[in-house]
Amino acid sequence: MGKSTKILSFVLATVIACTGLTACSGTSKSTGSGTAASQESTKSRAQDTLIYAQGADPRGLDPALVDDGESAKIMVNIYEGLLKYDKDSTKVGPALAESWDVSKDGLTYTFHLRKGVKFQDGTDFNADAVKFNIDRQLAPKVTEDMGYASFVYGSVKDVEVVDANTVKINMKSASTPFLNNLAMSLGAPIISPKALKDNNNNVNEHPCGTGPYKFVSWTKSQNVVLVRNDEYWGTKALTKNVIFKFITDNSARVVALSNGEADVIDGIDATVVKQIEGAGNKIYEAPGMNINYMAYNTTKTPFNDAKVRTALSQAINVPELVKSLYQGYADPATSVMPSFMPGYDASIKQVAFDQAAAKAALSAAGVKTVHVITYTNPRPYNTANGQALAEAIQGYLRNAGVEATIDAYDWTTYKQKVKAGDYDICFYGWTGDNGDPDNFMNLMADKDPTMNVARYSNDQYKALITKGVETPAGDERNKIYTDLEKMAAENAVWLPISHGKTLCGYRSNVKDFYYHMTGVVFLSGVSKS
Repeated sequence: MGKSTKILSFVLATVIACTGLTACSGTSKSTGSGTAASQESTKSRAQDTLIYAQGADPRGLDPALVDDGESAKIMVNIYEGLLKYDKDSTKVGPALAESWDVSKDGLTYTFHLRKGVKFQDGTDFNADAVKFNIDRQLAPKVTEDMGYASFVYGSVKDVEVVDANTVKINMKSASTPFLNNLAMSLGAPIISPKALKDNNNNVNEHPCGTGPYKFVSWTKSQNVVLVRNDEYWGTKALTKNVIFKFITDNSARVVALSNGEADVIDGIDATVVKQIEGAGNKIYEAPGMNINYMAYNTTKTPFNDAKVRTALSQAINVPELVKSLYQGYADPATSVMPSFMPGYDASIKQVAFDQAAAKAALSAAGVKTVHVITYTNPRPYNTANGQALAEAIQGYLRNAGVEATIDAYDWTTYKQKVKAGDYDICFYGWTGDNGDPDNFMNLMADKDPTMNVARYSNDQYKALITKGVETPAGDERNKIYTDLEKMAAENAVWLPISHGKTLCGYRSNVKDFYYHMTGVVFLSGVSKS
């Protein structure tokens, strides 16, 4: 038996043991691996198991307590929200809510809930469950580690249960993005209240939703195993078992795909496309709703000075960098927002490359060293990984007379380092959650330091953010986000680097795979032939 066959057999055995396909205790007798029946059985189980390889573990599996894409990709298969996005856009439609009404003043939303839905622990989904989930993320119950609470529910005043299947959400102020927020993969999904109560308000390791897949196990640094929810209220998942496998090294994921140890991989870059296709596998490519950027810690001297931030940004040739690192699979960013986002204005200019000016200004300011932190694994917005990006920036800064020291960490540790704030420069990115410009521009107004990694605080900027949320869609609202873009560029809060294309590799027998523009993968409609 070859190496790849052994690994696949081991993974399948794990799934079988965990999902009750064989006994979970005691011993079982082998029937021999050489019989035709045994081989056919193994083949059948392989077809009924989809292995998705990504670069890192989730931070957790509680939608209110995490804020990263690695977690979201898994959670969207376990949980659902009141609303959901269309397959090819961020247009919202019914999910756990069948319909809804909005008052003329925009201050009351009434949701009519789907009947007969149960959580994966057998308890009922109803209006009380919706209220429990939202109240959890409102004052006074909200906790500081609920990073998406203000994003999703910042305009919510309170929640009323009208009857078992009707819930009313009252707003403090009108919120144009609110319906889109309720379809997001973070903050908005509805969790079983019983599971939350049983696990001390934290289901990071005990997820329980209403979605098409149920949680089976999480072996840290190895995999998360899911099994089809056969009691799901909607269309049942096509593939019985889904395994999210964690392979940190980019090239190792490519090998896993080629060897059949994975059916789908993400976090790939331009350098491996030919290798993947040459092995008979396929590439999924789509425009990304994202931004890859470098952020200054605006609370630290001298990076609290916009002139110093501007000088450092001047040292970096962004178009050259993007062409070298991403080889046509990313576009240089001229904006925080993607070009198709309402409010985007092509006339806005970020800090332009001028090495001589940078060198003179940095010398005059006495800036000789900077402390940089970054991440080691690929991200949807940065397939080259954070360390490669940081090292490229290091070279540009050296040419301008500044030495950058780089500390690189795995993604989970990196999030903790960002929160601690011990850096001059960090690298981050964002994949849009809901198709609304507020979702991008609000990052520089958020109080959470794992969201607002520049730790930027500007009262004028925050006032514009509030106005943008309350203003109805249209030209007036678009201008607000254009003005926010101009302010961010003038203050050199970030150095926007690129908008990356979405790239995944998948085996030729995988059918109907797609990667949603919000950076998650809905796998219930995916199958293997």
